[in-house]
This record gives sequence, structure tokens and C-alpha cells, in this order.
Amino acid sequence: MSLLEVRHVKKSFWQGGNQIEVLRDFSIQVDAGESFAITGESGVGKSTLLHCLGLLDSFDGGEILFEGQSVSALSEKNRVVLRREKIGFVFQFHYLMAELSALENVMIPLKLLGRDESECRRQASFWLEKVGLAHRLEHRPGALSGGEQQRVAIARALVKEPKIIFADEPTGNLDPDTAKKVFAVLVERCRELNAAFLMTTHNLELAGRLQKQGHLKEGRL
Repeated sequence: MSLLEVRHVKKSFWQGGNQIEVLRDFSIQVDAGESFAITGESGVGKSTLLHCLGLLDSFDGGEILFEGQSVSALSEKNRVVLRREKIGFVFQFHYLMAELSALENVMIPLKLLGRDESECRRQASFWLEKVGLAHRLEHRPGALSGGEQQRVAIARALVKEPKIIFADEPTGNLDPDTAKKVFAVLVERCRELNAAFLMTTHNLELAGRLQKQGHLKEGRL
């Protein structure tokens, strides 16, 4: 049984009275521990795709199954629980809270799960150390470089030890050398967790480092 199975998913938007089909017949299977890169031109719908797969957005047709269970059959409350407990996200822009330290930012997912303060701090410190930021725990995002900020975002995604990580152009806002280093950290940490890793990117070099690759074109893989 695949961790994530997507069957003929469709998604469209209305713009100026016209229906724009973003996903027309998208299907994919991803197993635990598997890494998969989806490439495509800018504007083709890669971000929309991840938002649908990660339950951040609805889809119009088809089926998404997580560990064999259709997400459409879940109540909104249970979809939120699934997303909080088993899904991690890393975006191109880190979306850190500027008023919080690196440690406090990474603690957020655990606090949402109701973990106690000491456990949150311990796990957040552990994952910041894993991404090479043990010396930057108390720094706020404004005092960190772009690469360091993205590493904090990676630690935040991994701290709850999710079953799958969705990454939307995770290095697109970084210079090439920093991008390679941050990407290597992300892939290695996912491998340690045996977490599935699904990344969208226009960077063919980085895509080629993952186990599988697919190209999104006209709403299909």
C-alpha cells in the first residue's frame, strides 16, 4: 500500500468568467521513504498541486488517499488532525514569525499538537542541531541569513516527525551554493525519518538527485 495515492485529481479556477483548468487528470503514487521531484514551468500549477495534496486546498474531482484512506471521507476536523500530525511543509519563502526566535518558531507545530513546553523545547533544539543551527537557537529570523532561515523552516517541518514532506520550490529563493547545501540537509533529514519527500521545482539539477522525477504539463504528470 502506498503512503500517498492520487487518482485522477482535477482542480480549476474561474477568472474573468472563464474556467481555467490547472489539474486535469493528475495521478501519482508515493511510498514511505521515497523521494519524488515534480518539475514544470512557472505558473503551470505546481504550488496548487501541493496545496491540494497537502490538504491546504480543496480539489474538484478525483481521489487522494493517505495510507489507504480517502481524505474526502474524512471530516474537516480529521483532515486538520491528519495535516498537523503527519504532513510537513517547506515553502520557497520560509514564513517564519519575525517576533519569535528560531527555537520558538520550530516549537510551533508541537504546541499545536498539545505537547508540553519542555518537550517542545527539547525536540525543537534537537532538530535545529540536526540542520546545523545549534548555535543560533535564540536568534530571530532577521538576524539569520536566507539559508539559515530556510533551515529553520526545515526543522519546523520535521520536528513532529511527519510521514510525508511537501516542498514547494524549497531552494528557489537561495543562491546556487546555499541552495545545494540546504537541499542536501532536507533530503538527508527526510531519509533519517524514512519520510516520503515530494518536491516541486523548476531546478532540473536538484530534481535529478531524487529517486523519481515527473513533469507537470497541461495538468497531468
